[in-house]
Amino acid sequence: MEQGLRVLVHLVLEFAPAIANLLQKRGESGSLLLGDGETTSAEVSNFLNVVRDSLGADDGGEYERKKQLQMQLAVYQRQTQLELAAQTREMTLKLPEVNRIFDSWPLRLYPSQLLTGSEYRERTPLKIFIAPPQINFDSFADKNPDICDVELMLAEGLRDFLNRHYSLHHPLRPTEFLAGAWCSKRFHSESSIKALFGMLKSEPTLILESEVDGDYLNFRIGYWGLGQENYYYKTISRIAYREIIYDSAKERALEWKKIRDHLLALGEPLTEINQMGGDNVGNLATLEKCEKWYSQGIDVSKLSLKYQVNRQDYEKLAQVLINCHCLVASWVADLYHLIHHDVPPLLPELLPQFVADGLDHQAVGAIADGYQQVYQALGRDRHCWVPELALQLAQSLSPLQDGYWSQEQLNYSLRAWLELHQVQPETILEPLPAMQGLVKIEDEDYLQKLRAYFLSVGDRVNLEYVDAMLEDIAVLKQKQQATQANVKLILTGHRDAITSVVVSSDGLTAITGSADKTVKVWNLETGQLIRTLTGHSGEISSVAVSPDGNFLAVGISDTPRSNIKVWHLPSGKLIHTLIGHNKPVNVVAISPDGRILASGSNKIKIWNLQRGDRVCTLWHSTAVRATAIASDGTILVSGTSDHKIKIWNPQTGEPLHTIMGHKGAVTSLVLCPMAQTQSQRCGQILISGSADRTIKIWEISTGKVLSVLTGHGDEVTSLAISPDGKTLVSGSKDRTIKVWNWQFGELVQTLVGHDDIVTSVAINADGDRVISGSVDQKLMVWQLP
Repeated sequence: MEQGLRVLVHLVLEFAPAIANLLQKRGESGSLLLGDGETTSAEVSNFLNVVRDSLGADDGGEYERKKQLQMQLAVYQRQTQLELAAQTREMTLKLPEVNRIFDSWPLRLYPSQLLTGSEYRERTPLKIFIAPPQINFDSFADKNPDICDVELMLAEGLRDFLNRHYSLHHPLRPTEFLAGAWCSKRFHSESSIKALFGMLKSEPTLILESEVDGDYLNFRIGYWGLGQENYYYKTISRIAYREIIYDSAKERALEWKKIRDHLLALGEPLTEINQMGGDNVGNLATLEKCEKWYSQGIDVSKLSLKYQVNRQDYEKLAQVLINCHCLVASWVADLYHLIHHDVPPLLPELLPQFVADGLDHQAVGAIADGYQQVYQALGRDRHCWVPELALQLAQSLSPLQDGYWSQEQLNYSLRAWLELHQVQPETILEPLPAMQGLVKIEDEDYLQKLRAYFLSVGDRVNLEYVDAMLEDIAVLKQKQQATQANVKLILTGHRDAITSVVVSSDGLTAITGSADKTVKVWNLETGQLIRTLTGHSGEISSVAVSPDGNFLAVGISDTPRSNIKVWHLPSGKLIHTLIGHNKPVNVVAISPDGRILASGSNKIKIWNLQRGDRVCTLWHSTAVRATAIASDGTILVSGTSDHKIKIWNPQTGEPLHTIMGHKGAVTSLVLCPMAQTQSQRCGQILISGSADRTIKIWEISTGKVLSVLTGHGDEVTSLAISPDGKTLVSGSKDRTIKVWNWQFGELVQTLVGHDDIVTSVAINADGDRVISGSVDQKLMVWQLP
């Protein structure tokens, strides 16, 4: 038995490297040999050496250890045999498939040579191959063996272009051009593309393929990028290569005719001149015959005419093919790096040169269509890029005699711009007039490029629209500059819309409530965050602070668990949780004497602020959007979504009277804090803001409208009045804040700076600073003049 064990050890040692690799691949662990799953063949050999030494020991006391080792080796042998059998079976099954793949493998390079190197680069380069045309030059009249190889010229021209714009070492757009790798004799069209994709799907690849079809070249591309499930394979142009060669021969003949006629005029004999003309003499004779026959009504296209061609004509063909290949390589490289690395396209900058070189219009159409498809895909997650990218392409295509493609890209750019500004383009007949009134300062760069486009194509009508929008932006910039001079602090920290802002009576701190379910306390001098209060079950709708700064009331919109939390503001400790509302709490207010708290949902509940018990309930039929309490606590006013303002006695819950006049929901209310004239007593003047975009000044006792302030372009969301009662501030859904001298109906200033709806405004104790919160999650502090 010991002899048999020694033979087994010998066999295991023979297969140790293969076994180690197999086991490493499996990643097994926990056995004596594998340890942490990283066992090498050397470690296996060392282990077996120990086994061999142990088996050679004669000490009878080692019997149990030998027996255990023998059992482990027997198990090990069975596992190894199973692994080897499975690997052999897998290789046997795959071998015919691999051989079949290589039957269609069109490259002189093996997959292993193509799959190394990219992993060490920051950006995976796009691999580019040429599947060159196999043109039968013997079919032409001239069979000169000295004619250059079109494939070599094509490769050299494309290499020069890529080295200048898309080299392998380019920091933004790396490509790896593998000229000469394509083995044309093994080319099998779709089967070769499929074979390549099967082996190289991890490598972004472009194949530029030209296939001869009679007198034409079918120019196709095969492409796949990173992570694609399938490849793209399509004919994008059909090139009449024989016509290109013959046209070149005709042009040479016509040039020769000019030289010949000039020499004849100088008195040179025709015989000597023709001897210097080479194949141009015969080509000119054929061309003149064709013109003569054509003038006689003969369809010369039906005649089998041949022209003598030379190297110059093949070079002309090669240049056409170079342009097509460079154009498409640039297009695909741009798309690859745009999609996968967010690099803007370069081709639109290069297109004017291609157009000047006589770019094929069919290729232009395919490229424009391809860009548009990619831009549509980008619109899902990078829609802000699309208008400018499409406009850039329109500008590049504008020199074309046929303006169709340029106009298509322009229209697409304008539609994308309107969608970006929340306008459905299908509802708009003329996009440029619709753009007016929507422009923002950040649109200036786009409009300048749009202006350059209309200037280049001579479109004066649309140029006037753009100039008008640029003038609007100039006005906005002036306002912004004035606004920026007023902005003292911009505080960020909330993760959702700020819904409510209040300022402490000493003017040193601001408190913000947010849809992110938190309340934050800020130092208005330094901008530092003092404290964050958490633990609210829903979005914060409203916050209110007591005059002494000790109590903070927080309204929570969390149906059916809507409640009000009362905090001790200096310490950040929770004092009360007031429960009783069945619908979202939209607003909370604390009386100027600090004794009562009012909370509004579809009814108003009055609470004792310090004890937390309910005093009374005020009943409404619709949602309460705003409340305010007079300084002596004798009057409470409420505004509702049914356009009404109600006056109450908060001590008894008695309704006093109702004021009507707004045409939209009443969203904000403030009571005049002090007498303005001898005839006006404290609490008699009420100011309301509404969804109807107006601010109304009321005499409470009579319900009479004293004046109406207009100017906001959307719903008025919030009002605040200075302690001296002279300055009124309003916030709006139109993203602006307006400062008013309300007694004279005068708009003093418009503050522009928020990127979204202004939800709440407040004024500090000195009346010289406005604090605003917005859906843009910013708290802004403004200095008033």
